[in-house]
Amino acid sequence: MKIGCHVSIAGGVINAPERAHELGCETFQICTRSPQGGKAQELTKEVLAEFKTRMKKYGFKEFVVHAPYFINFGSANNRTFYGSVSVVREELERSSLLGATYLMVHLGSFKDLGKEKGEEQVIKGLKKVLDGYKGKTLFLIEISAGAGEIIGDSFEELAKLVKALKKYKTFGGICFDTQHAFASGYDLRDKRTVKQTFDDFEKKIGFKYLRMSHCNDSKVELGSHKDRHEHIDDGLIGKEGFTEILRFFKGLEKKTKEQKLLILETEHDKVRADIQLLKKIKKGL
Repeated sequence: MKIGCHVSIAGGVINAPERAHELGCETFQICTRSPQGGKAQELTKEVLAEFKTRMKKYGFKEFVVHAPYFINFGSANNRTFYGSVSVVREELERSSLLGATYLMVHLGSFKDLGKEKGEEQVIKGLKKVLDGYKGKTLFLIEISAGAGEIIGDSFEELAKLVKALKKYKTFGGICFDTQHAFASGYDLRDKRTVKQTFDDFEKKIGFKYLRMSHCNDSKVELGSHKDRHEHIDDGLIGKEGFTEILRFFKGLEKKTKEQKLLILETEHDKVRADIQLLKKIKKGL
């Protein structure tokens, strides 16, 4: 397993590897543009070359990209829907140029169309994103916390999307966010519940599609359907839960022969401590 966190690209993407190194990361996550919107930095040959030089300088081989937060594949507004398709496809291409392992995305909300029509439109949009894409970065869907009618908050819902997209070689599967899953009702607090949750994932989706994880503790109760990240062991999942989560991923690595990337998205006031704690847990397994 490689452990890291989300880092800023202020001043340009070339600054991300150094920031990740300073925080003690073994891998890292970025947005290639402002997550709230605005013009994306042009990825010139010079920028790409410098980014790859700094990746090598600071000893990084893998990193991941998070798509912007304004994406909504469930919108009834055509401009929003087709804009989401366009931006995510562009982010896939940009991620591939940079050499990212994965791009993950939050899909938006069903509130405009309702679940049935919304699912049809989401699948239509995701197929448009992947049609003709030949890059190396794999596309992932992130499990959501389920606030309101947010898309992708259950294994059953995610399984439908996986089934529709698995024919694409560039579709990787799921990014499992511990806090989002916990808020959606999947218990992760001890050995028994961690096993129960991941057995359910295997049954409904399959470990083949469990590619990486966001490791965040939770400020809110199990099943609260709120997206509220907390520092590791300061929240309601706790150290015991994360010990069992990392133990699970260690076993999954052996089973799938694929390294797992674990990314923290906690506030930077204590993210260095979070990284060190997860490293300590990993070392003790």
